[in-house]
Amino acid sequence: MNFQKTIVLTFLLFLIKVTLAQNSSIKGILKDQQDNQPIEYASVALLKSDSTVIAGTITKSNGSFEFLKLQPGSYILKYVFIGYENKYSPVINLALSKNVNVGSISLNPGSELLNQVTITGEKINALNKIDKQSYRADQFESAKGGSAIDVLKNLPSVSVNGEGQISVRGSTGFLVLVNGKPVLTDAQTVLSQLPANSLENIELITSPSAKYDPDGKAGIINIVTKKGANDGFTLSANAQAGLPSTTDYDNKEQPKRFGGDVTLNYRKGKWDISVGGNYTRNDNAGYREGDVFTKNFNNNTITRFPSNGERSFDKYNYAGRLSAIYSADKNNSFSIGFFSGKRYQARLADLLYNNTTSDLSTGSLIKSTTYYNSNLQTKEGNFTLGNFDYTHTFANKSSLTASVLYENADLFGNTKNRNLKYPNTADTIQYVYNPYKNPINGYRFKLDYVVNIGEGKLESGYQFRYDTQDGQFDYFVTPATSQPDADRFRGTAKAKNQINSVYSQYSGKVNKLEYIGGLRYEYAARTVDLSYDPVPHKLNLSNLFPSLNLLYNFSDGLKGKAGYSRRIQRTNNYELNPIPEREHSETLEQGDPDLLPSFIDLAELGLIRTFNKGSFFTTLYYQNIKNPIQRVNSVYADTILNRVFTNAERAHTFGIEAGTNLQPVKWWSLYLGVNVYNYKIDGDLNILGKNSVISNDAWVYSINGNTNFKLTPTWSLQGNLNYLSNRPTAQGEDSRFLIPNASLKKTFMAGRFSATLQWQNIDLGMNQSNRQRITTSGRDFYTTTNYIYETDVFLLNFSFNLNKLTGKSKLPNSEFGDKEF
Repeated sequence: MNFQKTIVLTFLLFLIKVTLAQNSSIKGILKDQQDNQPIEYASVALLKSDSTVIAGTITKSNGSFEFLKLQPGSYILKYVFIGYENKYSPVINLALSKNVNVGSISLNPGSELLNQVTITGEKINALNKIDKQSYRADQFESAKGGSAIDVLKNLPSVSVNGEGQISVRGSTGFLVLVNGKPVLTDAQTVLSQLPANSLENIELITSPSAKYDPDGKAGIINIVTKKGANDGFTLSANAQAGLPSTTDYDNKEQPKRFGGDVTLNYRKGKWDISVGGNYTRNDNAGYREGDVFTKNFNNNTITRFPSNGERSFDKYNYAGRLSAIYSADKNNSFSIGFFSGKRYQARLADLLYNNTTSDLSTGSLIKSTTYYNSNLQTKEGNFTLGNFDYTHTFANKSSLTASVLYENADLFGNTKNRNLKYPNTADTIQYVYNPYKNPINGYRFKLDYVVNIGEGKLESGYQFRYDTQDGQFDYFVTPATSQPDADRFRGTAKAKNQINSVYSQYSGKVNKLEYIGGLRYEYAARTVDLSYDPVPHKLNLSNLFPSLNLLYNFSDGLKGKAGYSRRIQRTNNYELNPIPEREHSETLEQGDPDLLPSFIDLAELGLIRTFNKGSFFTTLYYQNIKNPIQRVNSVYADTILNRVFTNAERAHTFGIEAGTNLQPVKWWSLYLGVNVYNYKIDGDLNILGKNSVISNDAWVYSINGNTNFKLTPTWSLQGNLNYLSNRPTAQGEDSRFLIPNASLKKTFMAGRFSATLQWQNIDLGMNQSNRQRITTSGRDFYTTTNYIYETDVFLLNFSFNLNKLTGKSKLPNSEFGDKEF
């Protein structure tokens, strides 16, 4: 019995000892040494005196932390927070049942954060360099939750019209780079799949040097994406949801708007790994008003077919991205990238037509009919890309880089064109069905060598490009009709492009003068094979592309620059495909397999001025374009127009652009860009074998403005405006296009979390915003169409950042898309 009592007593004493031994604690508060503000979400580690980690915790919103139920012993605290210097506490001797309060601990901002603090509210939003302009992407709050297009359209020389067509200095052709890598895909497809939240900077390379591909008559746009800035994990996540427009167009269904994206980066030692994914659903409601007439001189008749009705879009895309960089040692580094995504678009046009045929001389009515046209056009694309890069640095500091890129785009879709009786739309007059498949494969291999020679740098390289298209197009008409040229509406169109190029350029600096001069040679071969034509359509080109850029420093804050480069605007597969598609009841779309590329001379002369409160630049530029590619109309039948691609003889653009970033006071910043140019197109125009002479020119201007008001340390209000004036085309004019936006932003958790309310396409019932009229005419036709898109749309965007994302991530990028999409 005594033995049992002894055991029980011993056990109770043990429990008391353990309980008392784990009843000690350590607590404190972390603060910023500069402003004495608490630091939230900082890491605090509890270490033994031999640096063994015992426990860890995160500071609360007031900067406090606490470790409970500790055993007696000697401890050290380690304080860690991104952007601050790590700090260790003195040894803490913790006795039995003792509570230690280390008080207020101040952390010193690291050098990177000190630089950021210095420019808080005065971040550099734009930079001008010898051959390019660079803009911070996150300065445009209206783009949050959107795509790269929503960022891009705010830049001084860039405009986006109602059809989503992007132009730079008035030219729709430009090369897209993602983190310095070229892409074949049309800009609209590439940029629509890149979340705006993943972008760090956008660079406009308006006078590209010889090391870049010469593609793009307006130059190059380089998209720089984010990656982790510090060792360890960084995370960025965004979510967005929106309501239907406040204006009702009586569409069949309400648009859906929601999406999100996430980017995760891990950097440690020799590895830097990034993964990301996004999903975006962004439908658009709208309305269409059209008026068309054609003249038949043989029958002495005029046929009018005005129409109006719904024109809406269902659109979504999703993608996953992966990149990994491995720095084996100081002389060797490897990087791989992978991208896989899908894009879908369905355009519905339900239009009521009122057709009349009258005598051309007297105007007397011959016949009239009313019918309902339901037109559904679906386009889809599955995109897969992979790239591998290897860079070796030699003992003399020269370097050799080898790059391989593979891309596949599985493009497919169809157009369902139904002409129905009215008002009894259950009865079908005619049903035309155009399905197609158009897979594209592309390869690219590059070798680039860089070596320092004298006071400058010599860069040389070789590139091989190869891509193929295998298009299959079909055409079904119900009920069947006797159409003499029906065989031309179905078949295959196979295209092959092969390009070999070499370049060399030298850059350096002499006193106040910086320079880059180079030359690129290219041999290109193009073949188009058509199922109904036994003779291949071939084009072989051998060309030189010189370039020269100069930058002179007149004084501190004042620079002048000049540049020249020769460019080429290549034909894409959509423009080359001659198999017609019944896109609408009133239109046929087709290309030309013998279409020529455009050759462009770019020249510019500019000034750059920086001062305490901001910066200003202005540039005069000139484009001389040979064989400009145009989409023009001709009459196919009394109620059908042919829309075809052809070459005009020449075009010229002369203009001036200017931009400024100002911050007069800490709570207000202003960004403004203006572009004014004269566009002239003239010469012979061949439309399906018929020649005509055109001459059209006009002055065009665009204004992009962005202003931000910092209401409190955590509240900000921003407004921005995109305006594009009337523009001349080969056969007519496109009307002006206006987009005003506003956003209200609230930040939480020391800026790591934010909520933004966006008001897009502000109109307030004035019928001025987000609408565009397109008008063309010829000897025997006239057509004008007013596209009216939804206004006053509200969206809510949420963003979260764990640690900081910056710099560029070598994610792969697409070379196929909207030109084919």
